[in-house]
Formats: sequence, structure tokens, C-alpha cells
Amino acid sequence: MMRRLFILFAVLIVLVMGAAGAGLFWLKSAYTKPSQSQAEKIIVIERGSSVASIAKQLQGEGLIRFAKVFRFGIRILDDPRPLQAGEYRIPAGASAADIAAILKSGEQVVHKITLVEGLSSIQIADLLRDEPLLTGEIETAPAEGTLLPETYHFHRGEDRTEMLRRMQTALDEVLAELWAGRDAELPYNSPKEAMVMASIVEKETAVESERWLVAGVFVNRLRKGMRLQSDPTVVYGITRGAGPLGRPLSREDLDAETAYNTYRINGLPPTPIANPGRASIAAVMNPAETDALYFVADGTGGHAFSKTLDEHNRNVRAWRKLQRAN
Repeated sequence: MMRRLFILFAVLIVLVMGAAGAGLFWLKSAYTKPSQSQAEKIIVIERGSSVASIAKQLQGEGLIRFAKVFRFGIRILDDPRPLQAGEYRIPAGASAADIAAILKSGEQVVHKITLVEGLSSIQIADLLRDEPLLTGEIETAPAEGTLLPETYHFHRGEDRTEMLRRMQTALDEVLAELWAGRDAELPYNSPKEAMVMASIVEKETAVESERWLVAGVFVNRLRKGMRLQSDPTVVYGITRGAGPLGRPLSREDLDAETAYNTYRINGLPPTPIANPGRASIAAVMNPAETDALYFVADGTGGHAFSKTLDEHNRNVRAWRKLQRAN
């Protein structure tokens, strides 16, 4: 009798183990089987989501067939790394195991925002406020000339204030690098003064090849004790970076008493008038050697440079003639 019971118990154990093995084989097959999805899909896993809720979400979005396969596959077959919140790109045909690996990797979808050179800090703060994939509030814009315009990459949900900190750090690094390699004979004595000059150069020309020459003209004027007479500084004195002036400068504007009107003040304005790019910062650190003291638009997008006031006045008359003709 005991022998028969032992045999029966052994058979039951074999059957259970066989069933377990078959179940495990089926689970592994289902967990690693490519899905029927035909196109790449972007999913967002919210912070605090449980494995069960993620499995249900994936099933609801048609990325897996069985939520339970995903749940048990992660617990029984997969490594112990947790699933991470974020935005993920799921390729077509990805299996439940593939999706789990993606969600565990933390390799989220990367977005980008490009800040063009010459924007004010107010304008940059507004651009970040308008980016719907960022979070957090910007209460006040950073100081003018403390952000580096370039392309920044970010993940959905990053904080806007943290983005500003990244831009400030990028500017600090570029400024330190270029200041260290500056011309020793410059007429400005601190990185802040260099940034003021760079912002003026940035606003004066969009032609990259001209920046070093424009910087050379302004350096020449500073050395000779001449006023810079830069229109963009007058505009900034009126708008303080809130936006474009929206009209031509008037004689009254040029005569206005503001701390930024370089037709009225000597030397540099008290702060930058924009956030210059790396090229403009580099230009003012090592400006072109030139005898020019003046420049004016030439109608082609660039400028005509001159050494004397008489030559400059002729260039101004030519520019005004072009304006009237257009």
C-alpha cells in the first residue's frame, strides 16, 4: 500500500513539474514573441505607475496582447531592474520582453529646442514657458547676457528652471574658455564687459564673417574715446529686451537719456543688451585688426566699413538712397 502511494505521489510530482515546465515554456515564448504592431509608437509612463498599471496601459495601446504575460514575465523571467517613468519610443513588432528592456533602460525620447543668437533673456524665458513638454514655472528671467544660445536637448517633463541653469553653465564655460585666450590689449577689463561688447556685436550684424570686423571697429572707437553710437543699444534702452521696437528709431530716440544710449553715454552700457552666441563672444576676444571707425548697412545684408567720417557719410547717403528706392 505504501509503495503504491509513493508511486502515485511521485507521478503527481512529475505531472506538476511537467505542467510547471510547460507553463514556464509557454510564458517565455509569449513574453519574447514579437508583437503584431506595424508601426513605431511613443508612450508616456507616468511617475509612480505600478507594473500592473503599465501592463494594462501597454495592452490598451495595442503594444502587447496579454497584460498578465508582461507582469509575470518581468517577475519570473527578467532582471530585477525597475521600470522607469518617462517617454519612450517602442519600435514596430517589439515583444513584451523588448518593451520591458526599453522601459528599464531609461533611454527616453530626446527633444530639442534651439535658441537663436541675439535673443534677450526675457524672450528666452518666454520660449521655455511656451514649450509644452517642459514643466515648472519661471518666475523671473535671468540677467541679460547670462545664457548661451544654442540647441539644447531635453526629455519630456524636465524643469524649465533647470534648463535655464544648463544655459547659464554653458555660457560660463564658453566665456571662461574664450576669455583665457583673449587679446591682451583689449579696452575692457572683465568678462562682463566682454559680454556687453559681444551682445552689441551680435545685434549689429547677422553675417558671421563680419563679426570680427565689427568688433574691431568698436574696439577702435573705445580706444580713441569715441562713443559707440550703436542703434541696438538705443533700442534696448527703450524695450529692455521685451521684444522688437517695431518701428524705425527716431531723432528723439537717439537723443533720449538712457543708460544704454551709446549716442549719449561714453564707453559701454551697464549690461549686455542680448544673449550673444559663441561666434560673437570669440570675435570680441580677438577682434580683427582694422583702421575702420565706422560702418553702415550696404543693402546686401552686410555693411560698408570706412576709416573716415567723410567716407562714412558717403556710405550713409548710398544706404539711404537704397532705402528710398525700395
